[in-house]
Amino acid sequence: MFAQRVLYSFIAAVPLILMPSGGQAQATDKPPVIKALEDQGIIFKQEFEADEGVRAFAGVLGDSPVAVYVLADGHAIAGTRLNAKGEPIDQATLQNLVAKPISDQAWAQLESATWVLDGKADAPRVVYTFTDANCPYCHLFWEAARPWVDAGKVQLRHLLVGVIKEDSPTKAAAILGAADPSVALLENEVKFDQGGITPAKSVPDDVQRTLDDNQMLMLSMGFRGTPGIVFRGAAGLIEKHNGMPQQGALAEVLGPR
Repeated sequence: MFAQRVLYSFIAAVPLILMPSGGQAQATDKPPVIKALEDQGIIFKQEFEADEGVRAFAGVLGDSPVAVYVLADGHAIAGTRLNAKGEPIDQATLQNLVAKPISDQAWAQLESATWVLDGKADAPRVVYTFTDANCPYCHLFWEAARPWVDAGKVQLRHLLVGVIKEDSPTKAAAILGAADPSVALLENEVKFDQGGITPAKSVPDDVQRTLDDNQMLMLSMGFRGTPGIVFRGAAGLIEKHNGMPQQGALAEVLGPR
C-alpha cells in the first residue's frame, strides 16, 4: 500500500481539508483539487514525478514553496513527503522548480531597485538592508557590520525608506540627492547620535518615487519595519532577517569574519 511506503508531514500554512471537487481527473488534466487550491491562493508552477498512483505538483503559497500530492481517489495532501527513514524526498525538486526561481526573482528586484552602496563595490558578499535614516536599529546594524565592510568582505546596499519620523523622508532626500550618496550615508551614521545628516529642505518627486518604491518592495518581502535584511544563504537562496541581528546571527548574515 502507498500509505505504508510514504509518510507526509503537513504544513500549517495550508489549513485546508483537501477533498476532490469533482470526479476523477484524467492524467492529462489538472485535477479539480488543484484548481480549487489555485482559487485559494496557491500558485502552481509545475507537475513533477512521484510514485505510481500519485501526481505531484510544485507550487508557492506567499513566498514559501509547497508540494501537493493528488492521490488516486482525487484527495490531496499538502506538505513534505518523507521516505521510510523519515527523510524528505522532494526538497531538491521543490528548490529547483519553485524556491530557486522565486529567490532569483526577489534578488533581481533588489538589484534593480535604488540603493546606496556601503563598502567596496567588489566585495564578494552582498547584503541588502531596508534602512531609515532615523532608525536606531539600522544604525546598530551599520556599526556591527564595520569589521566585515572595512575588511572588504561585505558590501551593504541600503534601500532607503522614510517611515520612522517626520524628517525621515527629507534625511533620505539629503542622502539620495548628494553628489556622493555613499559619503552622505556615512555622514548620517557617523553623526547619528548628534541627530544625523541635515535634512533636505524638501523631497524632490524622483526621490519620493524611490522612497515609495522601496517601501512597497520592503512590504512585499514581508518586512513591516527597519532594518529588513536580505542575503543569500549557503544554498544560494535568499534569506531574510527582520530587525537588528543578535550577535550569534551576525555571522549568518554577514558571513565569516
